[in-house]
Amino acid sequence: MENSIFMKVEDVAVALGVSKSYAYKIVQKLNQELREKGYITISGRVNRQYFLERTCYMQPKKEEK
Repeated sequence: MENSIFMKVEDVAVALGVSKSYAYKIVQKLNQELREKGYITISGRVNRQYFLERTCYMQPKKEEK
């Protein structure tokens, strides 16, 4: 689901072109970072916005003059 707040392991695997097992390790790492920042996480899912920020897929913000 494209508009979902969370990405499943399968979504991460497709987005990065990696295996599901490697995608799960990435999801675990990102969720650990979020827990250390005080956020609640869901096993097997990662916040889409955080994933995009950490993997450089986020579109750059336009500079304001």
